[in-house]
Amino acid sequence: MVEEVVLPPHIDAVPPPGMAIVEALDQLLLVHLRDGRKIVGILRSFDQFANLVLENARERIIVGSQFAEVPLGLHVVRGENVVLMGQVDESKDPPSTLTQVTEEEIKKAQKAEKEADKMRSSLLARFDFLDE
Repeated sequence: MVEEVVLPPHIDAVPPPGMAIVEALDQLLLVHLRDGRKIVGILRSFDQFANLVLENARERIIVGSQFAEVPLGLHVVRGENVVLMGQVDESKDPPSTLTQVTEEEIKKAQKAEKEADKMRSSLLARFDFLDE
């Protein structure tokens, strides 16, 4: 029986690092950050560390089925904070399942959500002895 030898692709067939980002230049992107924030903007530039320059950037805050966008203008995102990024289909943005509200309304909803999470974790910590 003859074993088939699989050779690695020729070096010219492998795209250099960063080519996927090059294809995203001048496109509308949604960037998910390590702290959970979501930034939407047009990618204008990047460097070897994946630091991004976004034009007309805005932070999209989503609470339940509501969202608001806080304008940031020209925004630099440090590459180490990027978890995920992808192109936005402008014909489907924002999603029809979300309702846009004002910045003040979403901030109140965000604060209430944080307080509810804090209370939930506090209650869980009190009943932690039940797990044993």
